[in-house]
Amino acid sequence: MTERIGLYPGSFDPITNGHTDIIRRSLKVVDKLIVGIAVNMNKSGFFNPEERLQIVEEDIKSIGLADKIEVHSFEGLLMHYATNVGASIIIRGLRAVSDFEYEFQMTGMNARLKPDIETVFLMSSENQHFISSQLVKEIFKFKGDISSFVSANVLKNMKKKLSDN
Repeated sequence: MTERIGLYPGSFDPITNGHTDIIRRSLKVVDKLIVGIAVNMNKSGFFNPEERLQIVEEDIKSIGLADKIEVHSFEGLLMHYATNVGASIIIRGLRAVSDFEYEFQMTGMNARLKPDIETVFLMSSENQHFISSQLVKEIFKFKGDISSFVSANVLKNMKKKLSDN
């Protein structure tokens, strides 16, 4: 039987508990998961691509899933990258109806580009659906408590990044 390789793409700036929830649950659908950290050189994030890669790898290792998950960064079209890594399934998390509208358009375009790669949507768990990287960064910026939204590793790295600047 062919190994089902899934690709969970995103900016992961930073990775949240919502992302981690989708990562864990995606392993019920795929045999191997690649977390693809999208790099857009035209955007500056809180963490640079190398920092995001390291933080995501550390989080994956801490939850004991490093043997089934690889973490890589990529640039360019998602479908080109999915083909290059042998993915047959794209994993996407949905939090709200507004997410669905955007994802619906992207799925249609991706299916036209690469019809043999399927997109699977996983709804966020009820206790994670409101978490977004953008809101986490905003709360952190105004010195709010983000400890229930991100791992201790992410929080430590965000505090370090803030003190370094």
